[in-house]
Amino acid sequence: MNKDALIAAWEREEQQPFVGWDFSYLAGRKHEESPPQDYELRVVELMQGVQSVLDLDTGGGERLLSFRPYWPPVLAVTEGYPPNLRLATERLAPLGVQVVAVEANETVALPFGDATFDLILNRHGGGMNITEIARVLAPGGTFLTQQVHGQTLVDLLTLFGATPQWPEATSAYYLPWIARVGLELIAVREYTGAECFADVGAIVYFLKAIPWLVPGFTVATHAEVLLDLHERVMRGEELCFTTRHYLIEARKPSL
Repeated sequence: MNKDALIAAWEREEQQPFVGWDFSYLAGRKHEESPPQDYELRVVELMQGVQSVLDLDTGGGERLLSFRPYWPPVLAVTEGYPPNLRLATERLAPLGVQVVAVEANETVALPFGDATFDLILNRHGGGMNITEIARVLAPGGTFLTQQVHGQTLVDLLTLFGATPQWPEATSAYYLPWIARVGLELIAVREYTGAECFADVGAIVYFLKAIPWLVPGFTVATHAEVLLDLHERVMRGEELCFTTRHYLIEARKPSL
């Protein structure tokens, strides 16, 4: 395939729709090594016996829906990205879930009363206001989060002349804050793995779906980098890049 045909094919990839946090379009073309800590299993364990759960930055509600057999009587979610907020509302509100528009950052107040939730979850969300999380968490309740490390995929971003937008987003940043608000640390785990792409078109779709990775990315503006990556594929190389995650579990002391 010549250069013009490759670029035309990649331009079609960047026009493909992306809804919620669903990468099923890349099935068989993108593979990420799973962190050894089993966030999903721990969520199921923690949901047993609780009466209320808050899922922060739920995206389109995809992950939360996978836990539906274990849902407690009271369930609320937050989401700040308008397309995902609409999707979460369509999916979750008919099931009795309270869906609240809240931007993910470290200063926003959560619109819930003190000690409202027995379990607070946050998987791959944005900035976390630990003070507010501690406030709305009930005594004896648990906060569980699995996050993308702020320095994940640095080797991929470097190829496109980009740098991490939030390099400080690490467990080391949040642990002192967790201690200051009086939460007891139960577990903290770090993980380094690989995210691999079978072809350059998969990278195009990925970068368009997550626009903050390479701000301003388009096939037209980064064609030469994409062509270089294609040459690597033609040489039999696998397009793998370094991912980093961390998991934190903390508990609010009982009264």
